[in-house]
Amino acid sequence: MLVLDSLSTVYARNLIEELNERTPQTKVVLFGMDDDEECFLKAVRLGVCGYLLKDASSAEIISAVRGVARGEAACPPRLCMTLFRNIVQEFRQRSAMDDQAACMKIGLTYRQRELMALVAKGLTNKEIAARLNLSEYTVKNHMHRIMRHVEADSRQEAVDVIRAGGFLPNA
Repeated sequence: MLVLDSLSTVYARNLIEELNERTPQTKVVLFGMDDDEECFLKAVRLGVCGYLLKDASSAEIISAVRGVARGEAACPPRLCMTLFRNIVQEFRQRSAMDDQAACMKIGLTYRQRELMALVAKGLTNKEIAARLNLSEYTVKNHMHRIMRHVEADSRQEAVDVIRAGGFLPNA
């Protein structure tokens, strides 16, 4: 267990990183910290298990150290909520990037994915054209290209192939 009163020095950050690399079982608790979301998130990313503010009492510090030793985390509730929001935001960004990368792998444009989602809902070319403000000819052209690209003989087969690739939700 390492208890530090600062994360502001390069030495402190390097020490934490080195401990995580060499002895990952060593847990780090920071105390006397500012109520700073950026600093808190940086500490979490470094692997810190406890983050206590300047106004923490000695009893709170002792309790936090004991809790971290038992495998618990210690942080102020407001900063814990910051962590939750940050995780959700990172997940959404990563998920969007994964979806985009996967669609690029199969070679579908955003418009083609949009069109196939409507085909999967059972809309006709005419209905899709109206919904996407395209001509019916453009929709047919997109469909022809998509079917050729995924080597499908029908609209439904194209939907099935694209859905099997994880690019469309299941019906």
